[in-house]
Amino acid sequence: MNDWLLTYDGFDPDSEGLREALCTLGNGYFATRGAAPEVVADDHHYPGTYVAGVYNRLTAEVAGRTVSNESLVNVPNWLPLWFRAEDGPWMSDATCEVLEHHLELDLHRGVLTRRSRLRDPAGRIVAVTQRRFVSMRDHHVAGLETTLVAENWSGTLEIRSGIDGTVRNTGVARYAGLGDQHLNVLCTDVENDEVICLQTETNQSHIRIAVAARTRLFRDGHRLELAPTPEQTPGQVAMRFAVEVRQGAELLVEKVVALFTSRDHGICEAGEEACDWAQHVAGDFETLLERHVVSWRHIWERVAIQLGTDGEINRILHLHIFHLLQTVSNNTVGHDVGVPARGLHGEAYRGHIFWDELFILPFLSLRLPQLTRWMLLYRYRRLDQARREAAAAGYRGAMYPWQSASNGREETQTMHLNPKSGRWIPDASHLQRHVNGAIAYNIWKYFQASGDLEFLSFYGAEMILEIARFWASIAEYNHSLDRYEIKGVMGPNEYHEAYPDADRPGLNNNAYTNLLAVWCICRAFDVLEVLPEDSARHLRERLVLTAQELDHWGDVSRKMRVCFHDGVLSQFEGFEQLEELDWEDYHARYGDIHRLDRILEAEGDSPNRYRLTKQADVMMLYYLFSDAEVAELLERLGYETDPELAARTIAYYEPRTSHGSTLSRVVHAWVQARHDPARSWDQFVEALRADVADVQGGTTKEGIHLGAMAGTVDLIQRCYTGLDTRADVLVLDPAIPEELGSLAFDVHYRGQLVHLAFTPTTVRVAIDADHGAPVVVEIAGARHTVRAGESIEVRVGEEAAGG
Repeated sequence: MNDWLLTYDGFDPDSEGLREALCTLGNGYFATRGAAPEVVADDHHYPGTYVAGVYNRLTAEVAGRTVSNESLVNVPNWLPLWFRAEDGPWMSDATCEVLEHHLELDLHRGVLTRRSRLRDPAGRIVAVTQRRFVSMRDHHVAGLETTLVAENWSGTLEIRSGIDGTVRNTGVARYAGLGDQHLNVLCTDVENDEVICLQTETNQSHIRIAVAARTRLFRDGHRLELAPTPEQTPGQVAMRFAVEVRQGAELLVEKVVALFTSRDHGICEAGEEACDWAQHVAGDFETLLERHVVSWRHIWERVAIQLGTDGEINRILHLHIFHLLQTVSNNTVGHDVGVPARGLHGEAYRGHIFWDELFILPFLSLRLPQLTRWMLLYRYRRLDQARREAAAAGYRGAMYPWQSASNGREETQTMHLNPKSGRWIPDASHLQRHVNGAIAYNIWKYFQASGDLEFLSFYGAEMILEIARFWASIAEYNHSLDRYEIKGVMGPNEYHEAYPDADRPGLNNNAYTNLLAVWCICRAFDVLEVLPEDSARHLRERLVLTAQELDHWGDVSRKMRVCFHDGVLSQFEGFEQLEELDWEDYHARYGDIHRLDRILEAEGDSPNRYRLTKQADVMMLYYLFSDAEVAELLERLGYETDPELAARTIAYYEPRTSHGSTLSRVVHAWVQARHDPARSWDQFVEALRADVADVQGGTTKEGIHLGAMAGTVDLIQRCYTGLDTRADVLVLDPAIPEELGSLAFDVHYRGQLVHLAFTPTTVRVAIDADHGAPVVVEIAGARHTVRAGESIEVRVGEEAAGG
């Protein structure tokens, strides 16, 4: 098995949506799903293309309610390339017999290859070989090369190369009934015998999108000078070619596309720019492909991980890194975009930005820190909107939304239509205030890894301080307990929105939320210490941050309430009073119980009544922080802890979790790494296969789960190596699973390229010969200073203890 190839053999209609999502090609600016160029959106196929940051809002009447949603827009389809023999049907899997079909995604080169043999009703066979790329080098450009062979006939082969602007957002079945027509077609143009262009505009956000395509035909290496027939129908434009072919001879069709929007920088007008690129700027297919491949090679030199094993684990890790960097790359920098939870691969979650960046940015901070910096600026540009959201809810500081899109307003729906019951039920997801902690966490981790004091001074510090101000504002003082409480929120466990039979949504004193709030306030004090004196003073004055307010923050950070029961952290106040669920019964009756909430609601019941968890909640504490750091937070609050608290808490919640989110197994694998290594590995493998095997039964085709993909890679990079960045030290405390054998990769730490290599018994750290500052490395508790041009190797584990 080639660790760099994702391959599929045979045509399977029911798997096409999954394959199309996993074979998406993108470059951080736009991405196109891996659908065949001749197919249209139907029950099996969905050829979507998405541009980062291109959103549009529509309002619709659904089941008696007015629903408004802002969605990532499916932009004009540049793929269409149809072919047919003589007067036969346009050939596709819908009109012809598929004799052979093979897909091959080359992850190292970013190239999708398709080989098929189709037989039309008259028995004529056409062999098709296609190569496709979305350029990582020239980010407005994509290319499709098609080689056609008439296997058992000679005659006229007709070809249509087009652009389709009639596309809609219909890629998620459960969104049926919502508004889906986001585009108005402005014009279709035939520039000359090679280039066609189509321009559209989103009908609410008024973003113009222009796609131009250049089509050339070759035979025996020579370009054919043909006069195509132009075709312009409402919303579509195409060129039709008629070519005489001989049995067994090859005809090559080269289609190069340029895509621009009115949001792009350095252009005059999107349509003019797209046509100019297609006709004059973009080179031939092979030249563009080579530039693209070189760019991917350079990327892999920065982000690759070398494992002491091969096969499926390596291949899926490569796939996950590949899709992460197709969503966020250097091409993203300069564009005002965030990280969609489902990538640029489909329309699930409507392309919104959630807390998933908590699982994505830590990997990037240590590999491509410039990308993390830019993604955090997406949040900074929406800081004023977060302040308005907080003020509207009666709080101070900044309250970031649970779901964000174009301008940072809260996009979370307050009602949810259960497809199992057909009933509208309240949705309190917007009460997941812990997204604020995720943003602060990523800012601080980025600063610790990069030492980027400029970013902290001008952007990061202000966000952390305003988030700390929010936490201090939402915390209510309980005089009888002499404790602060955070009430009326939801934790990461989205199954619990309220107490049983309560008439108001929200829960009190979620452990994860409360301790994360304390951590954020502590980091706010650190920020004021780290900043240069003048910068800190200016920021305090600008935010009107008084000594009295800071004293209040300090009081909150030492008196926050955390609840316990049975010797474990309570997920929220009163969790122990809920009923236990008969897990065996529900497994037996339903099999797949990932969405227990919908199952229970359809039964007339509610998950609010039970001690169950959709995904990691309390466990998130041990994902973000070590056992010792959690204990330090609790001790700061005056709670007594013992060394077994983490183990007891993990053992309590593990069997009560349905893993209704792909993120959940990532977290559980992480927290089990030091407590139950075998269980950790099993959970890691399950998390790794979540999208490839589509374990949630049909969700991957709607868009890959980017947070879970990045999280599995980060498990290898940070969890199993014990890699952390804190207090100006690069910390390593490895526990390499036997299944990996060895592990090696590079990280960027404080401006230095640091080479790390691990075996079960050794850690090697090397720094390139340069002029950077020495790096302080802590390995298994012992500190070492490594200077430029030096390397050290340290024995760890039982061998080190015995020696």
